[in-house]
Amino acid sequence: MASVPITIQIISLLSALLFLLFIFRLIVKGKLREEYSILWIVCTVILIIFSIWRKGLEQISLALGVFYPPSLIFLGAIFAIIIFLVHLSVVVSRQQNQIKVLTQEVALLRNELKNRHVINEPEASGASPSAALTN
Repeated sequence: MASVPITIQIISLLSALLFLLFIFRLIVKGKLREEYSILWIVCTVILIIFSIWRKGLEQISLALGVFYPPSLIFLGAIFAIIIFLVHLSVVVSRQQNQIKVLTQEVALLRNELKNRHVINEPEASGASPSAALTN
């Protein structure tokens, strides 16, 4: 593999650093949770390492028996995407169960409030039980 020109190395290093700053800014603003940012930070640090260590990708791919070094980047990216998708699937499943439980609890509480309102004021106010729930 031919040597990487210094301008490409500088551009890739600056791009990775800007992306890392962007991730930190999202964390500080509360738009990205820390647990999800870990993967982005690790991937960016790997890009920074390979931007600085010019022969690193070639040496690692030779050690692993990969004949075309850039394909190692794609393999790593695919692996990271699969892990992240499995993690997100677990989170979505957990949240789906929590939403179901919360919906059932709200329905039970709404029914209990409706029953209390009907017992305390049997048709004296003329208002519907749902009006009492919104007040």
